[in-house]
Amino acid sequence: MDLVVRAARAVTPEGEVPATVGVDGGRIVAVEPAGTALAGDRVLDLGDDVVLLPGLVDTHVHVNDPGRAEWEGFETATRAAAAGGVTTIVDMPLNSLPPTVDVAALEVKRKAAAGRVHVDVGFWGGAIPGNVGDLRGLHDAGVFGFKCFLLHSGVDEFPPLDPAGLDEALRELSSFDALMIVHAEDAHEIDDAPEPHGGRYVDFLQSRPREAENLAISQVIDAARRHSARAHILHLSSSDALPLIASARRDGVRLSAETCPHYLSFVAEEIRDGATQFKCCPPIREAANRELLWQGLADGVIATIVSDHSPCTPELKRFDSGDFGQAWGGISSLQLGLPAIWTQARQRGFALPDVVRWMAERPAAQAGMRRKGHLAVGYDADFCVFAPDEAFVVDVAKLKHRNPVSAYDRRPLAGVVRSTWLRGTEITGDEPRGALLTRGNC
Repeated sequence: MDLVVRAARAVTPEGEVPATVGVDGGRIVAVEPAGTALAGDRVLDLGDDVVLLPGLVDTHVHVNDPGRAEWEGFETATRAAAAGGVTTIVDMPLNSLPPTVDVAALEVKRKAAAGRVHVDVGFWGGAIPGNVGDLRGLHDAGVFGFKCFLLHSGVDEFPPLDPAGLDEALRELSSFDALMIVHAEDAHEIDDAPEPHGGRYVDFLQSRPREAENLAISQVIDAARRHSARAHILHLSSSDALPLIASARRDGVRLSAETCPHYLSFVAEEIRDGATQFKCCPPIREAANRELLWQGLADGVIATIVSDHSPCTPELKRFDSGDFGQAWGGISSLQLGLPAIWTQARQRGFALPDVVRWMAERPAAQAGMRRKGHLAVGYDADFCVFAPDEAFVVDVAKLKHRNPVSAYDRRPLAGVVRSTWLRGTEITGDEPRGALLTRGNC
């Protein structure tokens, strides 16, 4: 074999166990009990203080390249991913120019990424008014599904779908069983809420009420039920919607939901006025809401945890004024998702197999990736070597993403990624070795 990894602790589909993992040709060819004699060109003995995890899969990343590469780019985003134990990302269709709403734009995106990625990268397509005729072509070209907004996206070139547009798009996607992923906030409810302005976080929170999420999610459920379509709720922040999602799934609606590390880590009561690095949409809500989101994970109503890494330049965060109404909304966290979640999960009695299920196994399955997310025979040899009992304090200046902005700056976290491996080769950052993925080839 090319590589044999001996791990006193490894998270496999059977749980956390001692294991010997054999790799050949970039794939896992053996997962045996500890002590099994496997011969390899290279043998890696991991210490007792680390755990071998499958590489994480982050299906919600805004790379913004090309067009807004000063916000982020493929090289910096994938370096940050690798530093955080993430070996596969799926890039969102907006904030880049052009947005990925037709095959020509997808080719522009792929050319921008080619030869520059340190982890494997796939792409979402976009569903916007007027591009229903482009959806099948994008699907055939290998996108993993389609993203839409139900209110203004923040960029004019990616407009939202109204109820009729959502219905039309879901009808089309159901004809070839493609997945729709939805930024679910109701535009009318947001329009009727107080305008966001000034430096008080409580005022910004009131501008994005829970009811906006709840109404939009109900709309998605109704449309998905009508067309027997597959739908996924992005970055769930309102715990009020959990019973809606659970009920719909019991009724057979093909619906799933994700949440993000920032909704599971931070609470509104602790966000200082003017701290616009915490602005995101939907917003970080109250402590009681956070605990209900954790319960939603425990109950299986929320399936996955992904970053929603949505970076920008420091100027766009408006640190000069601290005005939440003017600042760009987005949390930069691609490198920090694993320690952020482990810090919170261990306090609530969860274990590393739970984290792997939320951040590797289920995201890969949701995107239809058949060789990602597991330490098992036949899967890509994508590994994260994680020291769960080591702690550190986040220094935003040392993070790998492009701009030194993150809500996690100066926050103590538990768990350090010691190394990350892609198809049996350690990612050092010296040479981009990632592949561009298409649906069905991974």
